[in-house]
Amino acid sequence: MKSIGRILGLLFLGLLLILVALGFALTHLFDPNDYKDEIRQIARDKANLELTLNGDIGWSLFPWLGLELHQASVASVITPDKPFAELDMLGLSVRVLPLLRREVQMSDIRVEGLKLSLNRDKQGRGNWEDIGRPAKPAEGSAQAPAEAPKGEAPDVDGQAKPTGQPLKLDIDSLIVNNARIDYSDERSGQQLSAESIQITTGAIREGINIPLKMTAFLGTNQPLMRAKTELTGELRFDRSLGRYQLENLRLSGEASGQPLEGKTVTFVAQGQLLLDQAAQIAEWNGLKLSVNQLRALGELNVRGLDKAPKLSGALSIAEFNLRQFLEGLGQQLPAMADAKTLSKVELVSRLDGSANSLALEELKLKLDDSSFSGRLALADLAKRALRVQLKGDRLDLDRYLPAKAAREADAASTSRKAEVKSTVTAATTSGTSPLPVSPTQQAWSDAPMLPVDQLRDLDLQLELSLGQLLFDKLPIDNAALKIQGQGGLLSLQDLRGELFNGRFESKGTLDVRQAVPQLSLQNRISQVPLEKLIESQGEKSPLSGRLDLSSDLKTSGNSQKDWIDTLNGTASFTLHNGVLLDANLEQQLCQGIALLNRKSLGITPRGKDTPFEELRGSLTFTNGVASNPDLRARIPGLSVKGNGDLDLRVLGMDYRLGVVIEGDKSEMPDPACQVNPRYVGLEWPVLCRGPLELGARACRLDRDGLGKIAAKLAGEKLTEKLEEKIGDKVSPELKDALKGLFKR
Repeated sequence: MKSIGRILGLLFLGLLLILVALGFALTHLFDPNDYKDEIRQIARDKANLELTLNGDIGWSLFPWLGLELHQASVASVITPDKPFAELDMLGLSVRVLPLLRREVQMSDIRVEGLKLSLNRDKQGRGNWEDIGRPAKPAEGSAQAPAEAPKGEAPDVDGQAKPTGQPLKLDIDSLIVNNARIDYSDERSGQQLSAESIQITTGAIREGINIPLKMTAFLGTNQPLMRAKTELTGELRFDRSLGRYQLENLRLSGEASGQPLEGKTVTFVAQGQLLLDQAAQIAEWNGLKLSVNQLRALGELNVRGLDKAPKLSGALSIAEFNLRQFLEGLGQQLPAMADAKTLSKVELVSRLDGSANSLALEELKLKLDDSSFSGRLALADLAKRALRVQLKGDRLDLDRYLPAKAAREADAASTSRKAEVKSTVTAATTSGTSPLPVSPTQQAWSDAPMLPVDQLRDLDLQLELSLGQLLFDKLPIDNAALKIQGQGGLLSLQDLRGELFNGRFESKGTLDVRQAVPQLSLQNRISQVPLEKLIESQGEKSPLSGRLDLSSDLKTSGNSQKDWIDTLNGTASFTLHNGVLLDANLEQQLCQGIALLNRKSLGITPRGKDTPFEELRGSLTFTNGVASNPDLRARIPGLSVKGNGDLDLRVLGMDYRLGVVIEGDKSEMPDPACQVNPRYVGLEWPVLCRGPLELGARACRLDRDGLGKIAAKLAGEKLTEKLEEKIGDKVSPELKDALKGLFKR
């Protein structure tokens, strides 16, 4: 038995020596460089490749099947002079005997100077799409389908389909040095590049963690951007299960370019990645993201990869300064009244989405001193369809709007301000100077106000409710806003709230579907204290009372000037329980009457204010001019009627007032405050003309009207004298005829 074993051992040793000798002979006596033309032809026939081998081919046979290629390039047969892949050197070796067991045991794979040039032409066809397809046989020739290798089943198209267990990989490492990838699209002009690519790995085997490190410089021309990146992690895969994991991922780098306006952004992304082809899911767990000072945590899950992918997950962004963050990205915010806004922003939300939508569900948002909850969504990414449903505790909107002084500076031109100033200087309160001239300078800016093109593309559904809202210094409680816009038609479906224990509501539309935007607005104000409205604007109110106001207005254009010039509609107002503050007009009026009567008032003054018994009126707007035909105001001892025009285009007025002095009409009137019967019912005429800013300083007694009153009074006086002289000496008919001669 020992001799048989010895003989078998010698036999195997002899066979091994023969194989080694054969390998030595083949590698030294057979030179693959002599067969470059045959290799090129095989590449053309089997893979539709134009293979160029400028360098030598180095190889070994046993126990390692080794190969080295130098200065090689690959192109499509259709464009042989435009290679899409080039390399300086490719070196690899495989153990021969494990191949018989369908195992691939390789030493280090080394790639030097790889360059991929990928291009899509104007028809959208890529220069790599024909690669791997066998060349078509010549017309008239028959070519039998290739016989499937042993262990593989033929497919329906004659191609071999692998069966059985996949090859087992066992590679010591992969090293890629100085690689470059360029991609260009002739249709869009887009160009992408990845250069100075360095890849190193540890041992590559299934079921174990494979250390991975990759660095590259990325670039794009639309927009012009550059980024330096580094990726590290541990790759783990199981091809039989179709399961791939990248654990302890860390992607870091910095970017700069045109959108960043010279700024540099640093970023880091970490987590655990999983791709499960059997379950058709992809996950990013333990997500950690930082971009400059922004810090975020979360997780992402995508399911149904083979059908309609669905995204779910969660996102949490720690408190950060949004203003500084945007400035670090080269983005300048619009000027705001408060430069400290957006300094505290925090967000927590659940994510839900698809290939063309993204929603932040169960959103919790903190914005400075405000907190919101609800939903934000892009229902259609391509159409930028925005859906907003938010509920908040409070919001000081004035902090986020441009400063009011800046807005007012745009409201009037320099020339108009000079005109008003000169008019104010000329006007006096004595009542003897001439009426101011009517203003003529336009009071409004003609700068565009609305981003019409963006509004035409807007698809918006917004619902917002706030416990407290401060807007234009007005404290609004239980505010609600609902807006819908699509196809260039924006509808303010509801804007309502409580204001100083009163209420208001508005509705309106903005139509930008045509060349000239069209606007309409309906307002209703109920029981809102007038003095509170005025005082909120920093002015001392001369009046108090609860205001009812309704208006229905329409206008067109895209500037303040356009909106005023084309303003049309109606409005009406009533002031309930109105009071003229810090001015007892009744007392002052009685003092004047008592002085004329040469008597002294005997009743103690009733107060320092003057209550209104009535104050109401209506307005009709016609191309920026508001006509008020029915102003009615009544206080004890005095009533006023008014009619005239308010020219909003130049902020001027041309108004007539009729003042009727009634005297003391109380149950126990002061005798000194009794109006001479001759003056009862007389309507004293007052004209008001000039800039609205002048107020009462633009009003004078109407001299023509006074002349008519004087004539009337003179006629009545003469009638009285005739009555005294004639007495009963003439008939009543003649007496009435004589009186009529002096009536106006």
